[in-house]
Amino acid sequence: MVWLSARPTWIAGTLFAVVVAGAACASQASTFVKSASARRPYMGWSSWSTMRLDPTAAKIKAQARILAARLKKYGYVYINIDSGWWKHANRRWEKGGFDRYGRPQPDLRKFPGGIKPLAAYIHALGLKIGLYIRPGMPRSVWQANDPILGTRYRAREIATPSIPGNTRPDGSCGIEFNKPGAVQYLQSWANEFAAWGVDFLKVDWVGPGGGPVKADDRSWLAHFAQAVKRTGRPIWLELSSHLNIHYAALWRKYANGWRITGDIEAYGTPDLTNWLHVSYRFRAAAKWARFAGPGGWNDLDSLEIGNGKRDGLTPAQRRTTMTLWCLSCAPLYLGSDLTHLTRRDFKIITNRAAIAIDQAGRPATPVSQAAPQQVWRVPNANGTYTVALFNLAKRRALVTARWASLGFHGRARVRDLWLHRSLGVFRNKFNAVLGPQACRLLTATPVR
Repeated sequence: MVWLSARPTWIAGTLFAVVVAGAACASQASTFVKSASARRPYMGWSSWSTMRLDPTAAKIKAQARILAARLKKYGYVYINIDSGWWKHANRRWEKGGFDRYGRPQPDLRKFPGGIKPLAAYIHALGLKIGLYIRPGMPRSVWQANDPILGTRYRAREIATPSIPGNTRPDGSCGIEFNKPGAVQYLQSWANEFAAWGVDFLKVDWVGPGGGPVKADDRSWLAHFAQAVKRTGRPIWLELSSHLNIHYAALWRKYANGWRITGDIEAYGTPDLTNWLHVSYRFRAAAKWARFAGPGGWNDLDSLEIGNGKRDGLTPAQRRTTMTLWCLSCAPLYLGSDLTHLTRRDFKIITNRAAIAIDQAGRPATPVSQAAPQQVWRVPNANGTYTVALFNLAKRRALVTARWASLGFHGRARVRDLWLHRSLGVFRNKFNAVLGPQACRLLTATPVR
């Protein structure tokens, strides 16, 4: 499809509205094919945990160089810039962050030349670049009544302040997609991101879900996913945060990933996270496991592993965190400062056996969660079983994996994937005494 110029006639704008709206309806009525295939969970790095609202091109390039040099060969390829790349104050979508058509623009003090040259730099390293956005129309755009690119319509004709645009109290306005010009407005955003070379978009404060404002962004998501698809550029769509499980089928239809929890960061402390923020994800991962698979994945938030004691986790807790993420086939994206990557943490996040479990895309589930001592398992395509033993308690405890609970009987040859060695053949079960919040990650091969 050929998009109209920035100065269309009244008739061209009207025809554009009819054609695009019709195409959108037809697309919704059929099986939607997403822009990015997402055959496996993505891997990379995100700016939020260490940079908060102050990412800059220089800082991003520094992280990208390390990712390319040390982690790309293990599968980490996305460099995602979270909130703070546009000009704003107090985390609100300010007028200075948008062009005359109401499209988000980078803060040129932080990103000289804009996003496009930074994307080219990241692509030259063999990596991919991501950006952060929110649903709805920013209040500043509505107040300015900006024209919508390619049409005769303006912002106030397609949105209203009485309908919240997202679940954050940022004053955003809900877009009404029965109004001509609404589809084109989203298309202008998608076209801009594609022109910059963006490979990933994190859409935050999506409702129904987490956030203090009761917003419903399902229609926005459906139309935006179609707008991204029409650009012809594969762009991964990741939703955030604490999405409502009742709409899991819709998240899966239009997005490639969805945050099933709140933020992992331990705000107000010097640490990236803490065990409390990790531990409650065990129940969330089990609850959502059935919705993950090729095309869409349950997102547990960033891996706060890489900066040693600054992670806020003990060495055992870090290994347990990586194990849960990999068993859940969650996206593996680091929140740590890669310029201070420790040797011990590097070994955790580059364990090829653990990463292979994540990338195989077969989420594990717990045998039971009635006690802090848990066994998670998943059958593999080659006839083996991935088994994890967890002790989520504060004291040492015995954890037992029984082969019958995995789906077979008799003997099994066991290999420890963290110790990188075979442990021998075990009849009916495998026992391990684990320290506080420690784990064992195993492959069990039935012996016939």
